Amino acid sequence: MRFVSAIVVVLLGLYAPAFAQGGLVRIEGKHFIAPDGHELHLKGINLGNWLMPEGYMFKFEVAKAPHQIYQAFDRLLGPAEAALFWAEFRDRYVAQDDIRFIKSVGFNVVRIPLHYGLFMADDGAMTGPGWALLDRVIGWAREAGLYVILDLHAAPGGQTGINHDDGPGYPLMFYVPRDRDLTVKLWRAIAQVYAGNPTILGYDLLNEPIAPYHDTATLNPRLEPFYKRLTAAIRAVDPGRVVFLAGGQWSSSFDMLGPPFAPNLAYTYHSFWASTKRDSIQRHLNFSNRYNVPLFLGETGELTDQWNAAFRTLHEAHDIGWAFWTYKNLDSPSTVVSISRPEGWNEIVAFVDGKRRDKPPPALVDRAVAQYLAGIPLANATIRWSYLASLGLRPGPDAPSATR
Repeated sequence: MRFVSAIVVVLLGLYAPAFAQGGLVRIEGKHFIAPDGHELHLKGINLGNWLMPEGYMFKFEVAKAPHQIYQAFDRLLGPAEAALFWAEFRDRYVAQDDIRFIKSVGFNVVRIPLHYGLFMADDGAMTGPGWALLDRVIGWAREAGLYVILDLHAAPGGQTGINHDDGPGYPLMFYVPRDRDLTVKLWRAIAQVYAGNPTILGYDLLNEPIAPYHDTATLNPRLEPFYKRLTAAIRAVDPGRVVFLAGGQWSSSFDMLGPPFAPNLAYTYHSFWASTKRDSIQRHLNFSNRYNVPLFLGETGELTDQWNAAFRTLHEAHDIGWAFWTYKNLDSPSTVVSISRPEGWNEIVAFVDGKRRDKPPPALVDRAVAQYLAGIPLANATIRWSYLASLGLRPGPDAPSATR
């Protein structure tokens, strides 16, 4: 499943000429400024589950982390067929018509969660299927007129200490020098490939670092120094690029961060199921006012349309851009695009989560998996138009009509 590491070298040459013709998004005070000088009001959507699978988006309750999900499909299909499944899954989950649709309804940025294992081998070689997939979607975004934020959702060793960093259940990256070195190496490689590419709005260095139930007294002071190291590595090859610094405790607190240590820094937080009144974001506003820096709500949603509208309006009233979670999900009302649940999927979930010992019949598994893959493309899924309306978005002239 790995691409030769030479792909990085090839990609390095793709954007060098393009960047002589355009500038980068930059930070001025609390604002994101486009290359032409106008202020950007970010309205984004996350491409979750694509290059960073999460168990709940397959309806799994026990197999939550990526490695558990991969193991589950190995058990269901066998390793060879599972490898074919994942290749097809990644090819279909985010296609060009998805990117065009996202632009047509009024979004202007996509945030793309990444798993380091799709870009880096265990020995640190920059190889994996993620490079070609990421390059393809960035090309589509460029054609559509969308910005891209790259988010390291799962860093080597794990930066959060929960299933969605695919680590051991503890943020070992902050303890193990080799994991930090690999994380620096990966970000430098990404920055080198996309140096000067105007489609990239910025790099979100670590998703939701340091869960609140770990040793925060020890770990919190280690976050900003590591951000400085990552930023220096990125800027050495991609100078001027916006860098997003996520707060600790699942991106909920900036208490461990001081004044900006470099230009073009933005500060990102996540908030789900919170109060829609100002009190829920006042601490973030205080941080922004104290240091005159921009804020970005990198993940939110997963609730009702009414809550979405109220929380979005709160942020827009304070000139805070946002990216909701998530674009595509399985059988969910709280998403832009919902994939229909295949026939027999509940039996697969029960087996994967250990609620039934015997594997479902091969015919059921094959049919359900085939239905799942067939339901992934935008044309075969259900567009949640009320969800889009809750984000203040409307169908553009090129948007497809609602399905089913």
